[in-house]
Amino acid sequence: PPTVAAEKPLPPPPPPLLPPGPKTPVDLAAAAARAFALPEAFIRSVMRAESDFQPHALSPKGAIGLMQLMPETARSLGVNPHDPEQNALGGAKYLRELLTRYAGNPDQVLLALAAYNAGPGAVEKYHGVPPYPETRNYIWRVVNQWVKENSPR
Repeated sequence: PPTVAAEKPLPPPPPPLLPPGPKTPVDLAAAAARAFALPEAFIRSVMRAESDFQPHALSPKGAIGLMQLMPETARSLGVNPHDPEQNALGGAKYLRELLTRYAGNPDQVLLALAAYNAGPGAVEKYHGVPPYPETRNYIWRVVNQWVKENSPR
């Protein structure tokens, strides 16, 4: 009788970003930072400024979740903004895209944060950080938190 060649076993699936089970916002921030090669403290600082780590936060303007993604932004990123893990990953992905967009500019981080908050169109219109008090306050809150997280204890 003919013999059947043994099939090669499939390679193991890649490990998940996080183990199964409940995930805290800090865990989600860490996984999102790793996925997009960003500092964990940076993602935590944005998350704190955006939602104060509230996974189901909803802004008066319609921004959703930990990273306060607008529905159209979430759609363009291919994430469900109501799912905390996808929200964190989507926010980190968007920040990575914005940082890449402003690479080479000495104000890269400030411009990326301004665009995250007010939209890239506002940054283009003003050729820099827009003069909106909300956006300037937002940048200050993120940077201040990031400095606190990176200060020697």
